[in-house]
Amino acid sequence: IVVIGDGQNIEAVQRLLDDPEIGPQIVFVPEEAVWNGGDMTLGVMSNVFIGNPASSFSGFIAKSRLALGKGHNYLFRARDNDGKWQTVCGDSCVFDKA
Repeated sequence: IVVIGDGQNIEAVQRLLDDPEIGPQIVFVPEEAVWNGGDMTLGVMSNVFIGNPASSFSGFIAKSRLALGKGHNYLFRARDNDGKWQTVCGDSCVFDKA
């Protein structure tokens, strides 16, 4: 699992690192290798992309993945009453104008 981002949500990354199953699998791109084009390419070409629906960066990656025929985009997720994650809006939501 590779984490890309702008560092604005350190708490979310820390929760992932603290998870006993996910934490050991997380790697970060070395700081000296980070650049927007590389991060976007990594997101676009990944097997699965989990992004923030409020982020234009995530939206661009999801739209690019859809244009290339890639699935497994997870932007619009929420927990239900049982605490399970559910998709609340499909891939077409990345094209909605809000």
